[in-house]
Amino acid sequence: MALHPASSTGHQRRPRHPLHGLANPVLGEDLVVPTERLAEQPLPAETAYRLVHDELLLDGNAQLNLATFVTTWMEPEANRLMGECTEKNMIDKDEYPQTAELERRCVSMLAHLWNAPVPERAVGCSTTGSSEACMLAGMALKRRWVRRRQEAGQPADRPNLVMGANVQVCWEKFCNYWEVEPRTVPMEGDRYHLSAEEAVARCDERTIGVVAVLGSTFDGSYEPVAEIAGALDDLQETKGLDVPVHVDGASGGMVAPFLDPGTVWDFRLPRVASVNTSGHKYGLVYPGVGWVLWRDEDMLPSELVFNVNYLGGNMPTFALNFSRPGAQVVGQYYMFLRLGFQGFKAVQKASRDVATWLAGQVERLGPFQLVTRGDQLPVFAFTTRPGTTAFSVFDVSRRMRERGWLVPAYTFPANRSDLSVLRVVVRNGFSRDLAGLFVEDLGRLLPQLSRQSGPLEADGGAGFHH
Repeated sequence: MALHPASSTGHQRRPRHPLHGLANPVLGEDLVVPTERLAEQPLPAETAYRLVHDELLLDGNAQLNLATFVTTWMEPEANRLMGECTEKNMIDKDEYPQTAELERRCVSMLAHLWNAPVPERAVGCSTTGSSEACMLAGMALKRRWVRRRQEAGQPADRPNLVMGANVQVCWEKFCNYWEVEPRTVPMEGDRYHLSAEEAVARCDERTIGVVAVLGSTFDGSYEPVAEIAGALDDLQETKGLDVPVHVDGASGGMVAPFLDPGTVWDFRLPRVASVNTSGHKYGLVYPGVGWVLWRDEDMLPSELVFNVNYLGGNMPTFALNFSRPGAQVVGQYYMFLRLGFQGFKAVQKASRDVATWLAGQVERLGPFQLVTRGDQLPVFAFTTRPGTTAFSVFDVSRRMRERGWLVPAYTFPANRSDLSVLRVVVRNGFSRDLAGLFVEDLGRLLPQLSRQSGPLEADGGAGFHH
């Protein structure tokens, strides 16, 4: 089944300008650009470039995209370095041993950053992003649970995984693909993510693990990982259930170590078996690269690991993908080398400072109230105040897009689908100056929106899972 079915109309477009044909204007005048099937003849390189380039002008401006967590700017030196590695295949560790070595160094740096008890014993790998990393972590949770059940002579069917309704859709996919029952904790009142009490209440002997999210995509808040781990410690003492925790630190895993050192969420908690992060989010690298680490070799079942020999030694690989670009791994090592701890701290603090300032300015406009303030992830969500009946958050999103700002509006999941919000993600490169322009544009729209007789778009439908 095709996910993007071919058009039945056979629609084709002509180029906008005859000089796209370079020295042959007639080529540009007569050329019919194929959109559904291959043309019979090739095009000049510059012509093909210009046709594709012009169509892509219709995309949104990445710098003004406040919906995405994904990195939209890197330094020219990083661009050049990654461009030099575009042809390198990450899986070919024999052919590109130094790229494999840079991957190993990044894993070691993350093991130290996330306080692995013995960093040299921590194992991990790069992935195409956090979604793949989460799949790998979930597979390890399930395989360890199956092994424990089989060794105890107990049934190893009907596994379940406990998580909040705010998890990224990749966890729903994991449960679907690997036949695990998702035990999803709905939101309730002002609780927008998983709590220790709700997590423990859903655990039983068939629970393979609990997923705790360090930085919810819905509002930018951290889940109480230490409280969840502590409650699971108590559960083991009282009922003998040993339930591990995986921390989905897609964004927070590269923010909390630098800005919130007193927040205990990582391998300092013995209950935490594995952690993932997105290098292409607050790891400051272009998509797509992610990372997943396990506390030690015991947390990653050996039968899931394939060893590739390079430079006379073994490089363990554990991934769903095979061929993938090495450039992003090189880019990640560049960022670690370029910034160091203090550099990352400065970049993340600048983003958080802009987020908290901007949240305060939005609140002062009057019609809005904050759900979060950007003081954990540099991300905040806000909604309309009670009594605001002329417009909805979806109207605001639509009107801000006219100015170029991409601001997602969406409803929260069960049991808070009554709450609709706008969310702003502040990334490296989104300056205080741009934040000021955002507030000015938002304020300029409010008189027009307030004159509406009612919301033009009352329900925006789908949420965002960046």
